[in-house]
Amino acid sequence: MRAVIFGATSAIAQETARILSARGASLFLVARNEAQLATVAADLRTRGASEVTAVVADLNDLARHPALVAEAGAFDLLLIAHGVLGDPATTDHDVAAAELVLRTNLVSPVSLLTLAAEGARRGACLAAISSVAGDRGRAKNGVYGTSKAGLDAFLSALRQRLAIRGVRVLTLKPGFVDTPMTAGLPKGPLFASASQVARGIVRAVDRGSEVVYLPGYWRLIMFIIRSVPEAIFKKLKF
Repeated sequence: MRAVIFGATSAIAQETARILSARGASLFLVARNEAQLATVAADLRTRGASEVTAVVADLNDLARHPALVAEAGAFDLLLIAHGVLGDPATTDHDVAAAELVLRTNLVSPVSLLTLAAEGARRGACLAAISSVAGDRGRAKNGVYGTSKAGLDAFLSALRQRLAIRGVRVLTLKPGFVDTPMTAGLPKGPLFASASQVARGIVRAVDRGSEVVYLPGYWRLIMFIIRSVPEAIFKKLKF
C-alpha cells in the first residue's frame, strides 16, 4: 500500500502510520513541524515501512497544494489528518480566529481533496478526519463544529461524485480523543486513545466503509443528540 498523510505529526495520524508501517506500506508524510516530522519518519522506518518520504509544509498555504499533491503521486490511501480545535472564548467573538479554524479544518482539506480526487485511481481511498462535533452545532464549540459539518457535507458530495469512478471516500468521525489537541479538556469515560481511533481508521479502510464513528458508540450518542428538539436543545448546557 502507498499511503499519503497530510498532518502526519498529529497523534491519530502517527498511530495510523505505525499500523500501516507494520504492514510494509510506503508512506508520504506532510506536516509543518520539521523536527517533529523527522522524528516521526525515523520511527516509522524502524517499524517496517518500505519507504518514507517526509515533506515540510504549512497546509494552510493553499498555493502549495498543487505541488504537494503532484509530488505525492499515485496512492491507495490519502488521509487528511490536520486540524485545530480553537478556543470558543476567542472564536465566538474574533472573526480572524474563527477564519483560521475554518481555513485549517475546512478550506485546506477541501483544497487537498479536490486536487487529489482528480488523479485518484480506481480502488483508491480518500479519507478525512472529521468529528462528531459536525453532527449538530453546539455553543461550546460552534466554529469548530461548523468546520466539521462543512467537511462532512463536502465528503458526502465527493463520495457521490467519485462513486462512478470506483474511488472511495471515507468520513472518519471521532468523539473525544486523548491527544495534545485536547490536553486542556477534562478527561472522562468517553475519551478514547489515539491508538484506539487509529485501529478503527485502518479497519474502516480495510472494510471499505464510508462513514464511521470512532469509537462506534458515538453513533448512538450522536443519534440521540440530533434527535433532541431545537426548543429543548437550545436550553441545554453541554
